[in-house]
Amino acid sequence: MSEARFAPAALTLCALAARSLHWRPHEFWAATPAELAAALGLLTPGAAPSGLDRETLQRLMEHDHDR
Repeated sequence: MSEARFAPAALTLCALAARSLHWRPHEFWAATPAELAAALGLLTPGAAPSGLDRETLQRLMEHDHDR
């Protein structure tokens, strides 16, 4: 992912974590992608983390758009 696209995506995820999980920025940046996915309920029990794909991110952003 290029730097031009990474920063807005990271900022969006940080805001989502702040609103949904009540995480502060340092807690977001200290978390691994797998920890973030687990905290957001994106993992099924026993499943290996597959990453956050564009479709899932879009669903999360639409779900949290009005908050």
